[in-house]
Amino acid sequence: MVTDHALAPCRRDTPALSAAECRSRLTTLPAWQLVQVDGIPQLERRYPFRTFAEALAFGNVVGALAEAADHHPALTVEWGQLTLRWWTHVIGGLHANDFVMAARCEAAYAAQAGAAP
Repeated sequence: MVTDHALAPCRRDTPALSAAECRSRLTTLPAWQLVQVDGIPQLERRYPFRTFAEALAFGNVVGALAEAADHHPALTVEWGQLTLRWWTHVIGGLHANDFVMAARCEAAYAAQAGAAP
C-alpha cells in the first residue's frame, strides 16, 4: 500500500486510468471497491465504527488529509459508519492520486483503530 508518495500533478488533459489499471491498483487496497456514480468511476470504502462520534472523528481526520493534499473526497457520515469515495473531478475519473489518498485513509484508519480502547 502506497501512502508516502507525493501526489502527481493532474490537469484537465491528464487521461483517467483505464479500467485495467484501476483493477491492478485496487489489489493493494482490498477493502476498497470500484463503483460508478453518474457514469464516473470512483473508489469507495465503508468504514465501520461503534458510534456516530467515532465516524465523525475519522471524517475530520480524512478532511485534514484531503486539505493537506488539496484533493477532496465525497464523505458520508452516518451512525456506525463513514463512506468515502475518491475520484478526480477535473478528469471525471480515477487518477493515481485517488489510490494514494485511499491508502493514506487506510493508514489513518489503522492508526485510529489501534488507538481505540
